[in-house]
Amino acid sequence: MTESGLRALVAAALLTGCAWSAFAQVATPQFSYRTPDQPEGSSGYSPKPGWAARTYAVAAANPLATDAGYQILKAGGNAVDAAVAVQMVLALVEPQSSGIAGGAFMLHFDGKRVVAFDGRETAPARADENLFLGADGKPMAFQQAVVGGRSVGVPGAVRMLEMAHRQYGKLPWATLFQPAIQLAENGFKVSRRLNSLANGDTDLRKDAQAASYFFEPEGRAREPGYLLKNPDLAYVLRKIAAEGSKALHEGVVAAAIVNKVRSHAANPGSMTLADLAGYEAKKREPLCHDYAVAARTYRLCGAPPPSSGTIAIGQILGILGQTPAASYPLVQGLGGVPGSTSPVPSPSFLHLYTEASRLAYADRAQYIADPDFVSPPAGSWMSLLEPAYLASRAKLIDTSANGQSMKLARPGTPGAPGGVTSRYAPMPEQPEYGTSHISIVDAQGNAIAMTTTIEAQFGSRLMVNVSGKPGGFMLNNELTDFSFAPKDAQGLPVANRVEGGKRPRSSMSPTLVFSQPDGKFVMSVGSPGGAVIVHFTAKTIYGVLNWGLNAQQAIDLPNFGSLNGPTFLEANRFPREVVGALRQRGADVRELELTSGLQAIQVTPVGLYGGADPRREGIVMGD
Repeated sequence: MTESGLRALVAAALLTGCAWSAFAQVATPQFSYRTPDQPEGSSGYSPKPGWAARTYAVAAANPLATDAGYQILKAGGNAVDAAVAVQMVLALVEPQSSGIAGGAFMLHFDGKRVVAFDGRETAPARADENLFLGADGKPMAFQQAVVGGRSVGVPGAVRMLEMAHRQYGKLPWATLFQPAIQLAENGFKVSRRLNSLANGDTDLRKDAQAASYFFEPEGRAREPGYLLKNPDLAYVLRKIAAEGSKALHEGVVAAAIVNKVRSHAANPGSMTLADLAGYEAKKREPLCHDYAVAARTYRLCGAPPPSSGTIAIGQILGILGQTPAASYPLVQGLGGVPGSTSPVPSPSFLHLYTEASRLAYADRAQYIADPDFVSPPAGSWMSLLEPAYLASRAKLIDTSANGQSMKLARPGTPGAPGGVTSRYAPMPEQPEYGTSHISIVDAQGNAIAMTTTIEAQFGSRLMVNVSGKPGGFMLNNELTDFSFAPKDAQGLPVANRVEGGKRPRSSMSPTLVFSQPDGKFVMSVGSPGGAVIVHFTAKTIYGVLNWGLNAQQAIDLPNFGSLNGPTFLEANRFPREVVGALRQRGADVRELELTSGLQAIQVTPVGLYGGADPRREGIVMGD
């Protein structure tokens, strides 16, 4: 579409704005959103107290988003209603992590059964396996691929939420947009985290629209506490509130997205209006597997492929169950938080955990991809979680008292679940970033776990503007979750290579936990964090179920893991003796920031208890 054509579409939409705005107002007289006080958030480590509630609770990554969901629940809405409101506010106040031009996975429990909703982005129809190969035939540098239209996938989060709302929603769709619209028009206070991430991102400044929105004229990011307004996003949200996801996937907004993707001077993409109009969210059967802890059994349910999170978590926990891991309690040590001592996992536990992780990530690289393009091993994804298979994998770990780590020259290798070997090549390791997580339990006992993303911070660094007013919304860079290299040296294809219409593999791990055999709901949990989302989520599940911690205590534990290479430990959170003991076992230990953003809500004998990650600015609210 030409620029003049785009302007004409925008003008036409503005002229008809009164009609759809009036419709939204008529549909929502029973709910009146009250803008809360807006304290500045933290970008460092701020201890969180944990929150108790009697009947319902919302946990999200920003206080304003949490409050929006809370007000929806208080007004009689349910978990899905609250999730829609939370996501729309996150699109405004946490644009570095998720938004209306991103994707999401959501698990929903209605008191009887669990359903998985897949709103993962897709590759444009014209994309092929050579998308991220340079002129020399070699994979592009990661950041070179990210910035621009090439990396943008067809968004799915809004269409997924609309699908879930049509089946389960209680309040009118338009009602759920009131908080985000009001905040976008009247302004929200920039948090320290948004300020910090914008200040450190040189690529964000290269997009003129983003630069004018996030930065002062002299180039400094808007300061914490600055009242930032986004009338363009309010305009788009009003359209979606009145017309549904069609307003994003067709017409003037879709035209603006396509124009932004295709007109990037250095790195254009191939997305078309047909790609956007044709996007379909999917309702899938969740992947559920049993997890035994001492004399109790739990059932963990998560998103199936193209998410790899459920399988990786299930494999890690299942393999650990075949080792002495349960015999190693937490040990006391300086946790790195000033003025406090906090428990940490022991070197023996960390050895077993990271070895199990290497094996799980080897299988992940070999097998996991979009199920519409790649068949699961032995005909079922559950083959990767079969107890006998996990027992055979556990035998590869040195579980002796001073057991040695798998060397980098001999990392974990993929197995043969069901006795079937793969016809695909393993995907080479490459970076993954981003995301946000939402956990909600409503007064009727419905629960959701939803992880939502635009991938890297600020996605592709492209901001779409539709109305000509200040602001806009960020486009994702989800296509960089595909393998840049489509084949190995022998010409064997990688399962997660780029193909038109395909959904890239994800690490998002929204998880619902139930007790067995009664099927009672126990917990909703998840996190942002790219490829290490799996470890953040697994740590919290293990902390609650195995170590008997509450949700906040489990979230607070230092982070750790491995992606089938070095052992990662959260910087300044482990005593020197723990680090040294792992190195004596042959592990290549790297101490990193590992900034998780966990949210969790668990059932207690007296109601609900929620935790939020001290490493980010989220909170829990409930009654």
